[in-house]
Amino acid sequence: MNPKITFLGTGDAIPTRSRNHTAILYSLAGENILIDCGEGTQRQFRKANLSPTKLTRILITHWHGDHILGLPGLLQTLAMSDYQRTLELYGPKGTKKTIEQLKIITGNIKINMNVHEISSGIIEKTNDLEISALSMKHGPPSVAFAINVRDKIRLDKAKMKKLKIKPGPHLKQLQEGKDITYEGKKVKTSQITYHQPGKKVAIIMDTLFNPNALKIANKADLLITESSFSQQDVALAQSHNHLTAAQAAEIAKLSKSKKLILTHVGQRYPDKSVLLNEAKKIFKNTELVRDLDVIEV
Repeated sequence: MNPKITFLGTGDAIPTRSRNHTAILYSLAGENILIDCGEGTQRQFRKANLSPTKLTRILITHWHGDHILGLPGLLQTLAMSDYQRTLELYGPKGTKKTIEQLKIITGNIKINMNVHEISSGIIEKTNDLEISALSMKHGPPSVAFAINVRDKIRLDKAKMKKLKIKPGPHLKQLQEGKDITYEGKKVKTSQITYHQPGKKVAIIMDTLFNPNALKIANKADLLITESSFSQQDVALAQSHNHLTAAQAAEIAKLSKSKKLILTHVGQRYPDKSVLLNEAKKIFKNTELVRDLDVIEV
């Protein structure tokens, strides 16, 4: 059970012909979590042959336009599409007030929606996932997110067949780590199960380099970060409260992440390999994504 990440938009504040505003879709076991919702995100769903009505949660990193201007239209589309779920929306301080203000544009949003204002710590737990957040430094209240797939005890079907163990409620006990007696014979959980380690995906959008970025990224299987600027423009990046590609790579290296993905790519660089090469000099396992790229963790 591996998370699938679809990059619906990979551009920065100004979109280009080939890069839409930021939006990232995390999919796993019935959960479809949208991280940010830049202008044009609905259309990107169409291009990716995905349905926004399957969304379960939306995570907002901060309320700058290039990260949220697709939200009013998306919410209207869900309402007009008879969205049957309860949408859970999470964002930094000011999120509840902003959602109320959006109703000036959308009218009364006729879907079930819970709005959560979050800062730091674990913000949601499900049977499969744990979602956490930490505050970032970008001017307005902003957060980065980590989505952790919980470790699981899995049944080995080949061993089940060998021991002639059939499906039934006893399997749940084995998955809970409990030994059982089956047809008069004792079966240890270690005989028939194996440990499947979880997967961690961390998402860091617009921010200055800061200690919380290292914490949220700690030992991530996949780290996704903004890369708005080249290191040659580090002073400009600093003045705009953004990371350079080199700084993103430093975060990956220092946090002991396994793989780095660069997105939110600066449109001021026609040759995007400048950013990729800069990062790879510091952290070799780096990729730069394009719109509609899909990565399985």
